[in-house]
Amino acid sequence: MRLFLQLVTVAVVALAGGLVVSAVQWNTPLTLVLGLGSAALAVFAYRWIVRRTEDRVPAEITKNNAALGRGLVIGFGLFACVIGNIALVGGYDVLGWGSVGGALALFGFSAAAAVTEELLFRGILFRFVERWTGTWLALTLTGLLFGLSHLFNAHATFWGAVAIAVEAGGMLAAAYAATRTLWLPIGLHFAWNFAEGGIFGTGVSGTDAPDGLLHAVTSGPAALTGGEFGPEASLYSVVAGVVATAVFMVLARRRGHIVPLRGRTAATATVVA
Repeated sequence: MRLFLQLVTVAVVALAGGLVVSAVQWNTPLTLVLGLGSAALAVFAYRWIVRRTEDRVPAEITKNNAALGRGLVIGFGLFACVIGNIALVGGYDVLGWGSVGGALALFGFSAAAAVTEELLFRGILFRFVERWTGTWLALTLTGLLFGLSHLFNAHATFWGAVAIAVEAGGMLAAAYAATRTLWLPIGLHFAWNFAEGGIFGTGVSGTDAPDGLLHAVTSGPAALTGGEFGPEASLYSVVAGVVATAVFMVLARRRGHIVPLRGRTAATATVVA
């Protein structure tokens, strides 16, 4: 029941925010303000419902500027590596300057998407599934759900959903497992998306959006560029996500943050007894 109440509460805020942001059709000031407002409201709703249903202060969303900053640096750095590799094989070309207004609108849009998705998939789903099944299975299951949720996007493909599940669903869950704060995956998620659309001017998960700071085009094999879905469907993104996931999970193991399978825990307890 707690899982259901938390999902419904945050999902209602996310859905309402998404509808309002979509309704203004990329109007720069409205998209920026409404996107940031939706993100803030989602955080408030998450804190409120967790306190009501779990009778605790949600430490995972307590203000943590250091974690947010690290997430921003990691997210931007990873995507810069991806787009740099695509450019090296001739798949990315900058045609000129794009739109500052478009970049600002994408800033608000990216903030709303990153915050609401992290609260839903890592803050709620991953936490509960991990409690029931352990870290590794929770990472796998919620990663798959995260990928499948992107099948509803414009220009979505099955491969794009698989790529998102592997590179983002796994990486962001691992980032939370390693740090036990939602601010690092929020920062990582936001910086990746904003760099993708708001700075480098490429598609974001198949979403139709205005130009960012750069007006650019991708060309060549979809396996390398991601095609119409955007660079997230590129093999370079998958490799970057897998490497980052591995690093985060090594950190999680060293810090003792890995929750074992419930069955394994019970079997161990029986042997010890």
